Amino acid sequence: PPLPPPPGSPTSRILFLTDLHWDRHYSPGSPVACPDPLCCRGPDRPGSQGAGYWGDYGKCDLPLWTIESLLAQAATAGPFAAAYWTGDLPAHDVWQQSRQDQLLALRTLSALLRRALGSLPVYPAVGNHEATPVNAFPPPFVTGNQSMAWLYDAMAEAWQDWLPPPALETLRAGGFYTLQVAPGLRLVALNMNFCSQANFWLLVNATDPAGQLQWLVGVLAAAERDGDKVHIIGHIPPGHCLKAWSWNYYRIVNRFEGTISGQFFGHTHLDEFELFYDEETLTRPLSVAFVAPSVTTYIDLNPGFRVYEVAGSYPGSSHAVLDHETFILNLTEANASPGLAPRWQLLYRARAALGLPGAFPEHWDQLLRRLQQEPRLFSRLWFLRHKGHPPRSPCSLPCVAATLCALRSARSGDPQLCQHLHPGLPLPRSQ
Repeated sequence: PPLPPPPGSPTSRILFLTDLHWDRHYSPGSPVACPDPLCCRGPDRPGSQGAGYWGDYGKCDLPLWTIESLLAQAATAGPFAAAYWTGDLPAHDVWQQSRQDQLLALRTLSALLRRALGSLPVYPAVGNHEATPVNAFPPPFVTGNQSMAWLYDAMAEAWQDWLPPPALETLRAGGFYTLQVAPGLRLVALNMNFCSQANFWLLVNATDPAGQLQWLVGVLAAAERDGDKVHIIGHIPPGHCLKAWSWNYYRIVNRFEGTISGQFFGHTHLDEFELFYDEETLTRPLSVAFVAPSVTTYIDLNPGFRVYEVAGSYPGSSHAVLDHETFILNLTEANASPGLAPRWQLLYRARAALGLPGAFPEHWDQLLRRLQQEPRLFSRLWFLRHKGHPPRSPCSLPCVAATLCALRSARSGDPQLCQHLHPGLPLPRSQ
């Protein structure tokens, strides 16, 4: 089991950004409610509620100036050792996107991060919205105009200042890479579109498109041999993946539980986590995939970002997550004074807000048990899960059961994982 670092050991802070969803057509004063999948754009409409300057609740993404504000104020939460950036750059206007639109979002936001974060190393991962059509990521054996070369080549060009040549090579080939980021610590950036339930190309091969899982096993085996720890970043959390891929990934995490010291994902726009248990009994927690909330407001959320505190670089460091902090922009406050610079504020620190003795897998498993017994604690989690702007309707018993089941399920399509929950809770029907 992981051990807390010795007293006085150095720690590092990692800035984590995911799901920026920049809407270049965002228009203050435009309708917040509209019949399209994305609102807060276009001309004002008399009699409708107008979109706020810094963003708005509803089916809305963010203007660039709000993202610039985030990056300008994020520095006050540092200093950082690195930034992990897990994709979804364009807006949700997926019905009218072209490759040129996607590349504009990639280049604009990459340049913005480089300018705002200066010399800070940034390690990106590809999201499902970077493609057009959305979610369509053919495996590397698909060549010609239908291939993803147009996107991967542009990513390699935009990120060449952050990634070494070997990482750029596998990025161009399949959208994933690895590199040494500190003594004793490697980073793996996965292309989780090769497990996506919405990627129709996986009808061709859903088990291990691009050979990415086989490659991952090789990277982890080399790290184990060398005594290195590994951080894994990706966009879609493993519990949301196609079943075959998800179960294989779960097995890999089980095999390399002593090597994988952190897993970091996004995609759901909510503040969540997914627990991994030993495959034999499904009772011993051995890893946790942190799912950070989105920068964007979509749907009905405050903008937010995450900072992870991890064990620093010293001989024998676990490089494990020790705590995390979530920051938000309260849109109600910010839009009340659009002429003033908005104030990004700390929403909570995980250990203090949730009463955690630590941030290791066993502590998140203990939290799950407490959440079944303490309604007030669950209400707090529900509030934090939605970045301080929860739905108006309360979370009923079936909702509580479904939420807790999802937190326990880093392996998709496995109803066994939720049988250990409180028998009084109505469990969601397995899909």
